[in-house]
Amino acid sequence: MAVIEWFRFLAGAFLLLFGLSIFVIEMIGVYRFKYVLNRMHAAAMGDTLGIGFSLMGLIIISGWNFTSLKLFLVVIFLWFSSPASSHLIARLEVTTDEEPEKHYKIRKLSEMNFGDDHTGREA
Repeated sequence: MAVIEWFRFLAGAFLLLFGLSIFVIEMIGVYRFKYVLNRMHAAAMGDTLGIGFSLMGLIIISGWNFTSLKLFLVVIFLWFSSPASSHLIARLEVTTDEEPEKHYKIRKLSEMNFGDDHTGREA
């Protein structure tokens, strides 16, 4: 039994440290990028992956009990809520940006090339 306990501890510690290293990479990305959408993408991906790996490591370390179930439900909630909230913040930024030409190029639908003109022949 002691070998199984050590294996469970090492696997949980590995996942916990991996999640913490993702948080460090996220912080570097947030401070390195200049535009708000790039920063937000780094933060959202880092939060989703970092929290997921860290909490999975804690679940493995604590064993299979009611605390593990609660931690797993937190992981599920964060996996659904973090990308959705980041998407809403990104839409708000795009909508309220005062200088969109500086940050990204907006093309009209008539300027886009979809490969064909929907008449069956190539463009």
